[in-house]
Amino acid sequence: MTDLLSAVERAGVVGCGGAGFPTHAKYNTVAELLLINAAECEPLLGTDRYLVREKAAEICEAAESVRAHLGASEAVIALKKTYRAEIEALSAALLPYPTLRMHLLRSFYPAGDEQTLVFEVTGRTVPPGALPGAVGCVVSNAATLYAVWHALHGRAFTQKYITINGAVSKPCILKTPVGTSFADCLAAAGGSTVRDYIVVSGGPMMGKVFGGEETAELAVSKTTSGFPLLPKDARMAQYAVLNERQTINRARAACIQCSFCTGLCPRRLLGHPLEPHRIMRRISSSDWRGTLPHDSVLQSAALCCECGICELYACPMQLQPRKINALIKQEMRAQNIKPPPFNIDQSLPEFRDERKVPTKRAAARAGVGGYYGEVPMCFAELHPQEVSIALNSHIGAPAEPIVSVGGRVEHGQLIARPPSGALGACYHASISGIITNINNKITIHV
Repeated sequence: MTDLLSAVERAGVVGCGGAGFPTHAKYNTVAELLLINAAECEPLLGTDRYLVREKAAEICEAAESVRAHLGASEAVIALKKTYRAEIEALSAALLPYPTLRMHLLRSFYPAGDEQTLVFEVTGRTVPPGALPGAVGCVVSNAATLYAVWHALHGRAFTQKYITINGAVSKPCILKTPVGTSFADCLAAAGGSTVRDYIVVSGGPMMGKVFGGEETAELAVSKTTSGFPLLPKDARMAQYAVLNERQTINRARAACIQCSFCTGLCPRRLLGHPLEPHRIMRRISSSDWRGTLPHDSVLQSAALCCECGICELYACPMQLQPRKINALIKQEMRAQNIKPPPFNIDQSLPEFRDERKVPTKRAAARAGVGGYYGEVPMCFAELHPQEVSIALNSHIGAPAEPIVSVGGRVEHGQLIARPPSGALGACYHASISGIITNINNKITIHV
């Protein structure tokens, strides 16, 4: 089904639940199993739940098309057993498809991590540093499958469903054009209920924090899943203001080597040789950058999925192993260091069940327990007067504009495409209007 790949590529579909890997490239393979992630990993987010409730038929139709293309024997939609309305909607939508089924999960964090999900559904452990394809699986989330359904019907990827909740008057699910400003999203949610707030792009465990003037430039991208608002004194905000030097100095001064971060690490509990407490000890060396090329303990930071359990849940000293792992990965890229092959410890997964972190408890430890509960049932569709579409919201090369300032574009029109031969994604006008600015974004005004 080369037609499926062509349709998905033309539509500009990228993964909606992570870093935005171009979907046509992910599907250019064969697999034993297609796994659809509808577990809504992050506390507070409800976008995938909404889509499964309201668009179950479309998701199942797309899943069957992708399954057939991959040559997979079946497609499995994984969601939490507490999602009663979603299970009911999905049960009805699955009836015409004998090769599709559901898999129900406990409510734990991070159930939506793709390697964790593969283990939960298949019992297979993705090797350290590898992708699910290494064990015959392709993983896409529910929102991506819904975008694929649109692509198969000739529609470009121009709309996003996002959650906006937390410290807002009217928590809701928004259907909004790609490029819509955060300000327009906040207005649709009735404004903030606190005077000083931060905005999290994503969820409270893994999302990126924005505050003050930064929010003026914040807009919906192809990978945006939500905009939770939190009070300015929230725990995430306190961590976000710490720079690299402060983060490392705190680790050197206060890490007690309790190993709670290692004991609860989801990747460690899959058997991956990731031990954050040992990395914290190694980082105390003043020359850690110099020893990095020769230190396999430091290099094991490459295995970290940055779920945040270590710093927001496990650490009694409120340190930041996740941020330190991210610094090490950044330095490895700068020094062009490739991590060595790592082996799996097959004995570790037997401890997983008693060490799974309940999602509600993770939310409480992250300081957002007061906002945790039922996903927003309110829905609104936005029609902004202006959008600014980022051309690099995906893995791979940024897209190159093929339009000019002053030109008029229509909704769905191709406005940027990847460089010839490069991994990337196409971008389309999410509203009709006039191009008013082009840099790393394309701004369109009605």
